[in-house]
Amino acid sequence: MGLISQLKDLGAAGRKGYQVGSRVQANMAGIGGTQGGRAPGYYGQSVLSPEFKKKLTAEGITARETPMEFLGAYTSRVIVDAANDGTRTYWWRYNHPLAIAQRVSDLVLDKAGMPQSPVTRSLIGLGVGLPAIAAAGTYDITNPEQQFRPKGYSQAYAEEGAEDRRESTQPAQELFERFFLGRTGRPLKYETAKQDIPDLTPERYGNYLNYLYNDKGFLNLGIVKGTTENLQGVPEARLLGFPASIPMVGGFTAGTAGAIIGAKTAPRTAKIAGRSVMGGVIGSAVGVAMGHAVNETIAAANRQKLPKLSEYQQQDNI
Repeated sequence: MGLISQLKDLGAAGRKGYQVGSRVQANMAGIGGTQGGRAPGYYGQSVLSPEFKKKLTAEGITARETPMEFLGAYTSRVIVDAANDGTRTYWWRYNHPLAIAQRVSDLVLDKAGMPQSPVTRSLIGLGVGLPAIAAAGTYDITNPEQQFRPKGYSQAYAEEGAEDRRESTQPAQELFERFFLGRTGRPLKYETAKQDIPDLTPERYGNYLNYLYNDKGFLNLGIVKGTTENLQGVPEARLLGFPASIPMVGGFTAGTAGAIIGAKTAPRTAKIAGRSVMGGVIGSAVGVAMGHAVNETIAAANRQKLPKLSEYQQQDNI
């Protein structure tokens, strides 16, 4: 009887937690009740949300003090998450380094009390983001005639069987995949890639392909990895297969700081928006330039140190 009674108590605690979890989620979604159909307000509610855990704590439900109620509450959360694309919403939105960088920039701007007007914030975001995004490595803004194809990479829609895959047969689709999906294409064969990148060596090319296709990166999961030499000979990180660069990070970091400084130093309230946008653009451009300088320093250190002419002559005289 003792065991049966305990099981009943555990079941009751689980049901109570489930009910509380359902009520908390309805309140968070702005829904008066849980009856009837799929409520649109549930969209985007994720098991990863810290807000849900805070609400449960306020209801007296915690993993340590009331584990069965906590489990019951999170059972309701998992159901809502799975049915309404809660966690998947974050995945779809933040599965690219640029999306993550932009979100971090927004959070910092929010923390600094920047203007919340949608138009103003969008302009600030563009000011910060455009120089940084241009330096991300996903596309080459100096190559519009080939749909901004980055150096060393093929077009996704090159002519089938073509020796040179730098020209596309579907330029509109190429642009869509490059700018909206963040795809760079695959590395060209060595001979063609070297035409794009004259200092490319067979060793660097082979090392990069090994990194790109075989290296599983951090914890061997294939999610995050990095190399000190990509095809261009500069550092590159990859998140979920998409490239990120030091100039990109520098652009977002300095651009966000520049936007905040611009707002704080504006002489009048009416000038805050303009100063923020200007500060974001200038800061981002400076950050990108500094990132390129860091890249060049690292690339110079990676280059093979060939003997000087005098050293060759000394060897000949031995």
